[in-house]
Amino acid sequence: MAKVLEGLYYSESHEFVRVDGAFGYIGITDYAQNALGNVVYVDMPEVDDEVTAGEEFGAVESVKAASDLISPVSGVVVEVNEALEDEPELINTDAFENWIIKVELSDKAELDQLMSAQDYEAFISKL
Repeated sequence: MAKVLEGLYYSESHEFVRVDGAFGYIGITDYAQNALGNVVYVDMPEVDDEVTAGEEFGAVESVKAASDLISPVSGVVVEVNEALEDEPELINTDAFENWIIKVELSDKAELDQLMSAQDYEAFISKL
């Protein structure tokens, strides 16, 4: 069973957002890293790039497949997780700890469109 953490927001494309004030940390869920298998590369945007809710901002590549990263929220990238450039497999170790990008949220109301932990658990239980 995939790990799902309380207090985060989840998208149907298996990204999560951890909100900290005006910022959101975006990564892929435990379910997603498990489905992908061994992650070998993470394609991330640059700092100061804009991301838009529902649009692609990068990709995660594994031994099995490549998967587009779809931003659950809109905002400006203020930080990328540089550790993933050298050690993309950190996502397999702990997907929630090893976020991919930090964005300054441009519209917190977008969070209302995402799933709670309970909703996401119900969603993945049907997959």
